[in-house]
Amino acid sequence: MFDRIAGFYDRMNTVMTAGLHHDWRRRAADLAELAPGDRALDVATGTGDLALELARRVAPGGEVLAGDFSERMLELARAKASAAPGLPVRFETANALALPYGDDEFDAATVGFGARNFSDLDQGLREMTRVVRPGGRVVILEMTTPQRPPLSTFFRFWFDRAIPVIGRLAGDPEAYDYLPSSVRRFPGPTELAATMSDSGLSDIRYLLTAGGIIALHVGVVRSRA
Repeated sequence: MFDRIAGFYDRMNTVMTAGLHHDWRRRAADLAELAPGDRALDVATGTGDLALELARRVAPGGEVLAGDFSERMLELARAKASAAPGLPVRFETANALALPYGDDEFDAATVGFGARNFSDLDQGLREMTRVVRPGGRVVILEMTTPQRPPLSTFFRFWFDRAIPVIGRLAGDPEAYDYLPSSVRRFPGPTELAATMSDSGLSDIRYLLTAGGIIALHVGVVRSRA
């Protein structure tokens, strides 16, 4: 499915978020608190926008690895990177539930709009925590369901009705029927914070933006001693 929608994925993101998704990725990168020379991982990177933002933070001297299981998404991410020469980022095939990296390899790990696609959220968060050094950060940028009107009413209309129609016009109704259902079944902000704690993170905090439609979570990897 993600290979199929890769060609219009960025355009759909812009339509669905009125172009604000770039700002939200910048805020996620801020929460990672990276510095030049650091090493970061972006999981479920898609077409690479968050990974490229991280790369700007770790240059010069640092490195960003970015993984996804969709080869077509990775092709588009690499094309973006080639248009921004000098950014220290590498895109490669990776399974979020079994990351091909050693323990404590990174200063931070991020996932932007991909955690709700993990078939096992607990395992995905454990893997992200495992590969980050103690004291490093894990950041999750994700959509969430607002609970109060008028945003809750708008959200139901936009995601349950309008987005599937737009998906049909784009030629892939299955993918954009999947989107609202994936958001609905994803844990709310408090529940996600608890899952992050269970995965080995502490000092967890989150902020809601866009009227409660977007949640940014960050936690610090606990000592493993």
